[in-house]
Amino acid sequence: MKYTNDRSGNGGVFKLNNDEDEVGRLTYTIFPEENKLIISFVLVHAKFEGRGMGKYLVEEAIKFARENNWKVYPHCSYARSVMNRMTDVEDILLEG
Repeated sequence: MKYTNDRSGNGGVFKLNNDEDEVGRLTYTIFPEENKLIISFVLVHAKFEGRGMGKYLVEEAIKFARENNWKVYPHCSYARSVMNRMTDVEDILLEG
């Protein structure tokens, strides 16, 4: 599995790919003046569902936010659900 981060301005898309296909993607927006990354949407393509791929994308976004000292607001209900079950994100999780 390989992640790419296609960032453009204050937004971007993390893509997760295997050797042949895109597995899923996570879109985000950054508010640098507020030190905040908002996870807008998480999508895992149907043939890859149920294998934790969405969680991997959320974890990659969290890693990216930590590298940049940003807090994370999971606007996407799936991302919020994943982050609420994690035990190591209290330091960066923004409740809304």
